[in-house]
Amino acid sequence: MTQPRQIGVAVVGSGRIGTLRAHMAARHPSVRFLAVSDKDPERAGTLGRAVGAQLASGNNLDVIAHPEVDAVIVSTSEHEHAEPLLQAIDLGKPILVEKPLALSLDDADRVVAAADRKGVDIRVGYSRRHDRRWMLAKEQIREGRLGQILGATARVYNSRAQMFEILKRSPHATPITDVLTYYVDMACWFLEGNRPVEVVARGQSKIFKELGYEAQDVTWTILTFEDGAVVNLGVCYVLPAQYPTYGQSARFEVLGTEGVILLDMDNKDSVLFTDQGVPHAYVPGHAAKMLFMQSNSSGDWAMGDYWGPIANETRSWLDHLLTGRPCPHTTAREGRLTLEVTLAIEHSTRTGEAVKLPFHGTHP
Repeated sequence: MTQPRQIGVAVVGSGRIGTLRAHMAARHPSVRFLAVSDKDPERAGTLGRAVGAQLASGNNLDVIAHPEVDAVIVSTSEHEHAEPLLQAIDLGKPILVEKPLALSLDDADRVVAAADRKGVDIRVGYSRRHDRRWMLAKEQIREGRLGQILGATARVYNSRAQMFEILKRSPHATPITDVLTYYVDMACWFLEGNRPVEVVARGQSKIFKELGYEAQDVTWTILTFEDGAVVNLGVCYVLPAQYPTYGQSARFEVLGTEGVILLDMDNKDSVLFTDQGVPHAYVPGHAAKMLFMQSNSSGDWAMGDYWGPIANETRSWLDHLLTGRPCPHTTAREGRLTLEVTLAIEHSTRTGEAVKLPFHGTHP
């Protein structure tokens, strides 16, 4: 038997998702060197000890540039993606970055252009692609079992408790750029090769606005694709704080000339009620007595290991680096297109105008 290849990985950003990524990397049999960083050195140190990292630092470039590091995972806050991305690209190291690729098209274009010049492979962490239900849907579409896609519809709900946590971390990471982005990515993936050409969106803003945020409480949009396919997407992240979901409660339906796919991800079939309350994986100090189990979008700890989309996505990316096998992760150019569409959605909600794509605006 040949000896498996060994690699070194740096995880930049030691928050919740960075912590999960670091745990997955530490458990992967081919990762021989692990480095973690965070702008808070104490948090980086805590994570480093927890995962047995060989290096923990308060300086991102220290871990990205380390000679033992072959690949980089960028898990900083959304508005801080560009700098570590460009540093890793300059060093020629492949990257997995959390979604969205950036919060402005200027930053996204700089990253894509730099990656093209250096020949660096960037993948964007749209973990919905790694939930088995979405993966199976893509397979049926790829096999032609739906015929031509005529249209699709999706909506995603969550409680305001989680959105407030997101806004505290990154005030411009709205439900559109932070959450609906998953479903824009999914629509473009399911209709691969069929480019979106127009966006019409409407939103309602009251609760978040009264608290000083730009985020819309409810947004609905229609995307038209170049062959006439129509996709309706909606997001509401302002359900009451004790609503029993701990992540994205979603539905997605794909309609074709020869078939239909119906995906129900509300998880109302898995209900837990406990007087003790259930700690929230994302919101510190928040607990609900009733919970739709499996609604934590990234996955769940159970029986000493992590299960779900983030785990699948991280392992699949590491396997891709080690074997060269194709992987379904979003590419940098796909991530840039998704960002363009989400920014066009935000522009349409602000102005009431239909937006033709390509869109060259920026985040407000």
